[in-house]
Amino acid sequence: MTDRGTVEAVVSRQEPSTLMSAAEEVAALAGGYADAADETRRLEPDVVKAVLAAGFARHFVPAAYGGSAGTFGDLTRALATVGAECAATSWSASIVAGVGRMAGYLPAEGCAEVWQDGPDTVVVGSLAPLGRAKSVPGGFRLTGTWPSISVVDFSDWALVRAVFATGEHRAPRVFVIPRAAYTVRDTWTNIGMRATGSHTLVVDDVFVPEARTFDGGDLFEGRPQHSTEACHALPLPAANGLSFAPPTLGAARGALAHWTDYATAKFRSAPEAAGGPGLTRGHYAAALARSAGEIDAAQLLIERASEVADRGAEITPLEVVRNGRDCSLAVELLVTAVNRVFGAAGTSGHSVTSPLQRYWRDVNAASTHVGLQFEPAAHAYMTRVACAATA
Repeated sequence: MTDRGTVEAVVSRQEPSTLMSAAEEVAALAGGYADAADETRRLEPDVVKAVLAAGFARHFVPAAYGGSAGTFGDLTRALATVGAECAATSWSASIVAGVGRMAGYLPAEGCAEVWQDGPDTVVVGSLAPLGRAKSVPGGFRLTGTWPSISVVDFSDWALVRAVFATGEHRAPRVFVIPRAAYTVRDTWTNIGMRATGSHTLVVDDVFVPEARTFDGGDLFEGRPQHSTEACHALPLPAANGLSFAPPTLGAARGALAHWTDYATAKFRSAPEAAGGPGLTRGHYAAALARSAGEIDAAQLLIERASEVADRGAEITPLEVVRNGRDCSLAVELLVTAVNRVFGAAGTSGHSVTSPLQRYWRDVNAASTHVGLQFEPAAHAYMTRVACAATA
């Protein structure tokens, strides 16, 4: 493994009893650092170490390379648990798990190189085709700039996508490069998910051997080169929303819990009927019931999507697009719920010392991710339904 600043190169080899129990420990640690991490725009190194020791990075790594080849269901529950304390930590844990899954599409030689130091290697990246590649003997030359690469400061490898130079009639390709092959520009100044440290990754004319690349179409269609494990055998659109919706679910839970503590005291002292100063008990009761119900509904959608994803190659084309629909719809419900309780918190919830405003910023920021937009998901779903109706 390469240097991660103050993070030790080798995490504990001790296996946690389950990812879920380890996630509870990560959540407790991350929650204690959440406000400071939000301020510095960077996770605390001890939190990153805990994420790796818990098994997030290895969760989807093929078993042949020491990984867990785990399930989407387990990961979803673990991410939601962490997100309830720190959304940025959950998001970062999801990224290292999800991009590690993508790296499993490499040829066997490439996988062996990436995980030569063990399955807790941190792989980050982006599938935005913002790079330019050129074929050369033995591989490719790669150049490009990819913004918004979460947890890049702690990375060992990066997975990026590029198109080919004019004249090369090849489909976009995915490239995996070591930490020494790229630089990082400090560009992440967003108001939400600040602690993810999603800076810009820069590659300048780097050679990438053939064994550390694969056809992007294989990932999107769910055609791994050598893995037979279910977590690698499903099309990317069936899994993509599950990288982003569970951390958002956790953050919404955290926001609701924080607001409920505040609202319970207000409810007890509020009048039953309107007419005097202040809000009535009905106001607080309605806000709680609606928001809790929306969060529960979102959880059911996300959990069903993860259960479907765990069927791997058995997933149907309609279920693929339904998963995208469900994740984006779930996040819309979460945003509605969190915005409601934030509005119902009064000025105290807007204080920079209140965790509620951090949850509010993080949930709204997460919802803008391209992988969670409802209209494209709805279009894909409608197209598939229409095709089935005319078949």
